[in-house]
Amino acid sequence: MHDNGEPGEVMRLDEVPDPEAGPGQLLLRVRAVNVNFPDALLCRGQYQVRPPLPFTPGVEVCGEVVAVGEGAEGELGSRVLATPMLPAGGFAELVPVAADAALPAPDALDDAEAAALHIGYQTAWFALHRRARLQSGETLLVHAAAGGVGSAAVQLGKAAGATVIGVVGGEDKARVARELGCDLVLDRRADDIVAAVKEATGGRGADVVYDPVGGDAFVKSVRCVAFEGRIVVVGFASGVIPQAALNHALVKNYAILGLHWGLYNTHDPAAIRACHEELTKLAAQGTVKPLVSERVPMTGAAEAVQRVADGVTTGRVVVVPGQADGAAR
Repeated sequence: MHDNGEPGEVMRLDEVPDPEAGPGQLLLRVRAVNVNFPDALLCRGQYQVRPPLPFTPGVEVCGEVVAVGEGAEGELGSRVLATPMLPAGGFAELVPVAADAALPAPDALDDAEAAALHIGYQTAWFALHRRARLQSGETLLVHAAAGGVGSAAVQLGKAAGATVIGVVGGEDKARVARELGCDLVLDRRADDIVAAVKEATGGRGADVVYDPVGGDAFVKSVRCVAFEGRIVVVGFASGVIPQAALNHALVKNYAILGLHWGLYNTHDPAAIRACHEELTKLAAQGTVKPLVSERVPMTGAAEAVQRVADGVTTGRVVVVPGQADGAAR
């Protein structure tokens, strides 16, 4: 990318010199790169991290170790998950990553599924367990339940023993949310979300709300959160950052919690590895399995990021560099 703008307009394939594994780094041959909403924000220049131009987006990969840099630990040929260090992102055939942050890819998942396990599932796990302290038997409300981040929260909420209410936009996404395991699915375009949540909970409301959307989703959340409920703010996919009325939080006695998963890389990296071990166990049990709706070739990366940005996809869209054009599914 040489300019900021809409992903479909500014992302293009270029031939560049092969990178090398620097000190403390592993060089990966990218086997799959998961498309995340932050990739779109990076393209637009709206993400909290703004790498200098030109740069390559792609924040989450599954790759094969092909070189080990000085002072780094890694096994050639092993399969790992990593978050590449911008400006050298994952939409590439080769990418260097920090060796101490690479995690073993779960054997139970293929490359595309493994690439989709990392950021979204870690975000959901930290939000539900570290921030909201979700308990078995509680009711969890998940906005954008059929999306990449929301689908992870649905699966992890069910794994924790919660009753999960999923909010989606449209019947196609409602069908996906049901298949993911939601106990109740609400269509924000047709249903009265607040009334339906209160009815489903006997008037109590949702104990925990997982909100990667912001905007109107947050407005509805504060109206149907339970006494001593917790709203976890994960992102603002709607493009609207809501203004919280703290007097309302005081009167109704609920908590608003922020979750910026990336900070754990700095403040508590051991927690990230412990979370990955838990996710790997859940994947081996079949309790969680990333919903990969599409696998597309590298030539389709720009269009894939654009569709994720436009909110028209379900589950995860994953770019597979070795996949030939026309082989997507």
